[in-house]
Amino acid sequence: MTELLLKYFRTKQKEVQSEKTYDTQCPFCSMQCKMQLIEQTVVTRKKYIAVGKENPTTKGRLCMKGMNAHQHALHQERITHPLLKKNGEFVRVSWEEALQFIKEQVVSIQQEDGHDAVGVYGSASITNEEAYLLGKFARVALKTRHIDYNGRLCMSAAATAANQTFGMDRGFTNALSEVPHARVIMLAGSNIAECQPTIMPYFEEAKENGAYIIVIDPRETATARIADLHLKVKPGTDAALANDMLKIIIEEGLIDESFIKQRTSGFEEIERYVTTLSLEEISGRTGVPIEQIRKAAVKFAREETGMLFTARGVEQQTDGTAAVRNLLNILISVGKIGKFACGYGAITGQGNGQGAREHGQKADQLPGYRSIENEEDRAYIADVWGISAEELPRKGVSAYEMIKKVHEGEITGLFLMCSNPVVSNPNANFVKAALKKLKFFAVIDLFISETARLADVILPASSYLEDEGTMTNVEGRVMLREASKPCPGEVRHDWKIICDIAGALGKGRFFSYESAEEIFNELRKASRGGIADYSGITYERLKKEGGILWPCPEQGHPGTARLFEAEFAHPDKKADMCVVPNEPAVKKDRPTEEYPLYLTTGRVMPHYLTGVQTRKSAALAARHFESFMEIHPKTAATYKIEDRVLVKIESKRGSIVVRSKWTEAIRPDTVFVPMHWGDSQNVNRLVAEDLDPTCQMPGFKVCSVRISPFYDKNVNKLS
Repeated sequence: MTELLLKYFRTKQKEVQSEKTYDTQCPFCSMQCKMQLIEQTVVTRKKYIAVGKENPTTKGRLCMKGMNAHQHALHQERITHPLLKKNGEFVRVSWEEALQFIKEQVVSIQQEDGHDAVGVYGSASITNEEAYLLGKFARVALKTRHIDYNGRLCMSAAATAANQTFGMDRGFTNALSEVPHARVIMLAGSNIAECQPTIMPYFEEAKENGAYIIVIDPRETATARIADLHLKVKPGTDAALANDMLKIIIEEGLIDESFIKQRTSGFEEIERYVTTLSLEEISGRTGVPIEQIRKAAVKFAREETGMLFTARGVEQQTDGTAAVRNLLNILISVGKIGKFACGYGAITGQGNGQGAREHGQKADQLPGYRSIENEEDRAYIADVWGISAEELPRKGVSAYEMIKKVHEGEITGLFLMCSNPVVSNPNANFVKAALKKLKFFAVIDLFISETARLADVILPASSYLEDEGTMTNVEGRVMLREASKPCPGEVRHDWKIICDIAGALGKGRFFSYESAEEIFNELRKASRGGIADYSGITYERLKKEGGILWPCPEQGHPGTARLFEAEFAHPDKKADMCVVPNEPAVKKDRPTEEYPLYLTTGRVMPHYLTGVQTRKSAALAARHFESFMEIHPKTAATYKIEDRVLVKIESKRGSIVVRSKWTEAIRPDTVFVPMHWGDSQNVNRLVAEDLDPTCQMPGFKVCSVRISPFYDKNVNKLS
């Protein structure tokens, strides 16, 4: 009898409980942690558990964002069918009707305004296959030169600086596995503890091994708390700070003379320039005491091994390219590049920030980091695509410059993929006003974001659980995201949407792919012989090896763990050093009597980019459900700002209202606001539209503002 009962209960248990697993990668930061989502069904209720999976970069680690990512992918507000705006309201339509509408609009605009009147605004969160396809779509299906992507606001300064200095950009010149062996590490403008939490064990292990860590940041972040030396620099003065360090290194005879002579060019001009500089003047300008600058310079120069890492704090400035180049001048002057535990890392922000900039979304770029203005590159890619080189458009303009062309009426139709420029761009009020002028605006996304609200048609994108493809992580490691969950409703894979639109426009023969792998195989061919050479990487290898560091020029090649061991990528094989003036070419929005405080922006751990996804996660949103302003208590007293009250922040361009948060971790002349909220809490309403003249990066990190209490008797103070 007991045996029969046990058998009965086991049968019933099987009836009421089942389990499915989905292998994927976290959709958020550039660590691209491998993970598995376990879906358990108990009676009619589903329960989800995310667990990390072993991989070469993050060793099975996950942070809070990865563990809760499924909450947005499964959210009830997710778009699961095409939406067309009729009489000011979005209504459900069939794919056929949506595609027909798109065809009619594009044909009409291009007949009236020309091919370049339709633009494409891409993303660094999509797969390599989709980034590649989007570039091909713009140039072959639309025949427009106007394509750029949101990575322009994230990685362009570091990528440009690396290309100018080394001759190529792979983000990291060394594998992450070398970090624990570095004797000194400099982190400039990087809050990895909150932005890339699963990278932290590498730095913690380095610290345990005796590494000396230097952090350059106006705020005492969670990352700065692991530092042996924190240089609390004034926002926007990183290039000048680097000049002071260079002056000390050179004048105290700490340079690597042999390395400089054999493997660099341009050092003599730097040496002459820094002799004209005053340590005292730069110290006053940067707000960092001379003794601290000296300590950092000497320590970085004298240790046998050392690594430099930069991120948005340094790069998102109107002289971001120059600031990174000057920090690279330091690295090169002491010979800490191309060797074990010696190198540079630009810590990518977005999930596919590295891969998305390599294969054709950028205005001046073709796949494999080829140049759209180079005749040989044009001929090669045209042959891969089955068109003539004469049919390829020339280079376009950067992301924000595209918005300006929208405002001016030069671009009248726009495709937007998985991005939210109304929140992410500077001078956000202007961006919103510009997009409202479009004759036609199509958005491909998971949700109706602040930007998607303005669209004429929205097409439902697939999530990280459903969309298979490759991503290139922070260290330049190509990884395969084996997403296997079926798409919900009428959702289509992003690459399929691109192909379907191309088909509707009569270009289907160029986009007749049946799988992401088929697209990747064409990408491999397109990248062959280019700087970012993926030709030796296959899906089969990625499944077996877990990830491969490019360049990988043939299938028997193991991938390249360390760059520049023997030579740099310039024609003369040398690293190019250059003089970086203390005064930037573009005047920064510095404090004035009317706007007396620096504003700087950044991220907090629970959220990602403009928050479209993470604000849909109850577990993440609960940790930071509204924006805030960090302010030093002394500064708060000056402006009569109590703790945890609503504050109005104003710049020359607009105003926002957020809640105050007292902290002694920030400079008294600076306030900090995170970037993850829209509408009345959109900090980018305040940021100037000035761009880095070299890479067109906006100056998100330096903005002058004034603050005042915001009185509202109903909502002003928390109980």
